[in-house]
Amino acid sequence: MVEAQSTAAKTGAYKYEDGTRYVGEWNAKGQKHGMGHLVLPDSTRYDGGLHNGLCSGLGVMSFPDGAKYEGEFMQGWFHGHGVFWRSDGMKFEGEFRGGRVWGLGLVTFSDGSHGFPRNEGFFQDCKMTRRKRCPEVIQKAQKVAYMARAQCQQM
Repeated sequence: MVEAQSTAAKTGAYKYEDGTRYVGEWNAKGQKHGMGHLVLPDSTRYDGGLHNGLCSGLGVMSFPDGAKYEGEFMQGWFHGHGVFWRSDGMKFEGEFRGGRVWGLGLVTFSDGSHGFPRNEGFFQDCKMTRRKRCPEVIQKAQKVAYMARAQCQQM
């Protein structure tokens, strides 16, 4: 996990020509760096760590359709452990790589079930390729999501 520590040169707000708004820390190069709050023109919101202008470290991203991700980011992507809720209530708790469900995890459907047989195991590019119990990965994803949410509440 890449930590977006406060090597910030200053704190401030900026509104870009495309309507993007940012409030948070900046580095000496004028890049978003440290802790910040970003709202994109389509109303996608990001609260969390940034490193040289990109979402990195722990953060929460909320989408206009109601979908949400809480967890680790790297170079702008969901990357590491986290929890993603689709707008229809379906949830994935587990590992992500390059913005995709990739690694061990568990799918929970909007009715609270996990499917039959249980949708827990190894996922590659959002598709389950092998069933395997992975409670430790699911617990880590839940813990990381909680930490991301708690960090954002302190901002």
